[in-house]
Amino acid sequence: MVAYLLRRLAALGVVLFCVISATFFLMRFSPGSPFDAERKLPPAIEKQLMAKYQLDGPLWQQYRDYLRDLLRGDLRLSTKYRNRTVNEILAQTLPVTLALGAAAFLVATLAGVWLGAYAATRHGTLGDTGAMLAALIAISLPSFVIGPLAVLVFALWLGWLPVGGWGGLSHLIMPALVLAAPYVAAIARLMRGSMLETLNQDFVRTARAKGLRESTILYKHALRIAILPVVSYLGPLAANLLTGSIVVETIFNIPGAGGFFVNSILNKDTFLLGGVVIVYCALLVFLNLVVDLAYSVLDRRIQLDG
Repeated sequence: MVAYLLRRLAALGVVLFCVISATFFLMRFSPGSPFDAERKLPPAIEKQLMAKYQLDGPLWQQYRDYLRDLLRGDLRLSTKYRNRTVNEILAQTLPVTLALGAAAFLVATLAGVWLGAYAATRHGTLGDTGAMLAALIAISLPSFVIGPLAVLVFALWLGWLPVGGWGGLSHLIMPALVLAAPYVAAIARLMRGSMLETLNQDFVRTARAKGLRESTILYKHALRIAILPVVSYLGPLAANLLTGSIVVETIFNIPGAGGFFVNSILNKDTFLLGGVVIVYCALLVFLNLVVDLAYSVLDRRIQLDG
C-alpha cells in the first residue's frame, strides 16, 4: 500500500510538471501580450510592466524562474488584477467553488444511487419507467437551461430561494441542485444497470434461498457490489463538477474560481491561468487516487499493486 501511494504521488508530480509546462508555453506562444486589452501603452511603460512581471527575459529563463517560484509556493502576481497575487485570488475564490462542487457531488451521488437502486428493484413497473424518464429528461437538459428555469420557478414565482449571490445555505441549494442534476441522471442509469446484473447473480439467489430478508439482500450484499461502477465514475464526476461549475457560477453570480479561470484565458493572464490549472489538476489527480482506494475497500477481491 505504501509503495503504491508513493508511486501515485510521484505520478502526481510528473502530471503537474507536464501540465504546468504545457500551460506556460501555450500562453507564452499565443499571440499578443497580457497588456493588449488596455489602451495603447507607451513602449517605455509596457517595457516596465513586462519587467515587473518577469516577462522580458529569454523564454528559458522565464520558465526556470517560474518553476523556482512555484516550488516556493509563489504563484506570482496577476497581470489583470493589479497588486493582487494569484495566491490571494485563489484563497478567496477556491473555497466557494469547492463548497459548490462538494454539495453537488453529494447530491449527485446519493440521489443517483438511490434512484438507480429504486428503479432496479421495481424493474418493469411504472416506478422504473418514471424514474428512468426523469433521468432521461435531466441528462438531456444542460445547466444553462435548468438554471434559469429553476430561478424562474423557485426564486421568482415561489420565492423559496434567493435568485443568486453567495452568503449562506439558501444560496447554495439551488446552484448545487442545478449542477448535480445531469449527474444524478447519469449515476441513476449506471446504478440501475449494475444493480439489475447483480440481482441476477448466484450469490443473491443463494441468499434468497437461505431465507434472508429482501432488504438485507439488497442493502448488505447486492448494493456493495452494484455500486462499484458508480465508484469508478466518481473521479470523472468530480472533474466534471469542478469544470462545469463555471457555467453555474455565472448563472447564479457566484464569486467562485470559475469566472477567474475564464477571464484569465480571455485576458491572457498567464500566472492566474497557471495557478487555477495547477490547483484543478492537483485536485483531480488526488480525487482519482481516493476513488482507487475506495474501490479496493469496497471489493476485497481488488488488490492495489504494490
